[in-house]
Amino acid sequence: MQQKKRVLLAMSGGVDSSAAALLLQQQGYEVFGITMKLWRFAQPDKCLNENDIEKAQHLADTLNIPLQIVDIKNDFKENVIDYFVDAYARGITPNPCTMCNPTIKWGALWKYFDTHFFDYYATGHYARINHQNGRYFVTKAKDLHKDQSYFLWRLSQAQLSKTLFPLGDFTKDEIRDYVANLGFNTVSKQRESQDVCFLENIDYRGFLKEQRPDIDIRIGPGNFVLSDGTVVGQHKGYYHYTIGQRKGLEIALGEPMYVIRIDVETNTVVLGRKTELETTQLLVDDIHLMKYDALNDGDSYQIRIRYRSKGVEGKIMSVNDKQLKIEFKENVSAVTPGQNAVFYEGDDVIGGGVILE
Repeated sequence: MQQKKRVLLAMSGGVDSSAAALLLQQQGYEVFGITMKLWRFAQPDKCLNENDIEKAQHLADTLNIPLQIVDIKNDFKENVIDYFVDAYARGITPNPCTMCNPTIKWGALWKYFDTHFFDYYATGHYARINHQNGRYFVTKAKDLHKDQSYFLWRLSQAQLSKTLFPLGDFTKDEIRDYVANLGFNTVSKQRESQDVCFLENIDYRGFLKEQRPDIDIRIGPGNFVLSDGTVVGQHKGYYHYTIGQRKGLEIALGEPMYVIRIDVETNTVVLGRKTELETTQLLVDDIHLMKYDALNDGDSYQIRIRYRSKGVEGKIMSVNDKQLKIEFKENVSAVTPGQNAVFYEGDDVIGGGVILE
């Protein structure tokens, strides 16, 4: 009798990881669960996701799945929380999910996978993995509304070769129905959080002040200026603002105005009309490739500059070994330093990078 393949599944007890566990078992895998204790905002010595751990344990017990609970609060604090806070302090807008995936889900948890002789590692992400010409790469999920391929561009070839995404060929509604039909009605009706997990419904500005109590002393108020340098008011400190922001500026200039640039050195926030947010190019660094091991200058791909943005055709040009310039075929709006530019060829992720400017 052939031995079952062993899969380590990241479990939260929610509908997606529950469905992933059920699907993997139905597909004949021997499933082992792993869940993590995360750092808590208000009480760092306590666990952020206690309810999730309880739900994961209940599901594991119900499905007779061994569950390993690992304490990665320090990893999470150092790699996700500190990155988030430091980015705002530098005047850029972070993307914590794209940092959490390589450092936590395929980082701290991957260490356990790597040292315990599993065949595969699985998560409840809505995405797919393909293999072509000796390269592994992420492909968009069937459910384009739930597709999470944008957040996975940093994964390595070694990680992709051992990763399973059981939900990639299903829509969210199909997953809810599947779980309900197997008797997990309560799980199938669970609501999803759309917020950054560690903020716990707290505004990020308050979170920054908790983490860096001296931030207002170090940064402090500065000037709102127009693109020509005209001072039009005073702001509360540049970390309160992000590129493209219109609401919450607390300044009236007779027409809608947007944050079009943040100058950390002078502590100025530049305001302008919506048209001033538009550009036809951007610069990215921290490049990571998936589908191909190299890109050619002049190649064009669909570029997404934020999770929910529409892909826009852009031509790739190398600047140096670490940076690429992207020239767009049409205007894009609110290019935000610190966010990610992810390159697509059809549904396939070619790679990505971090926006510099």
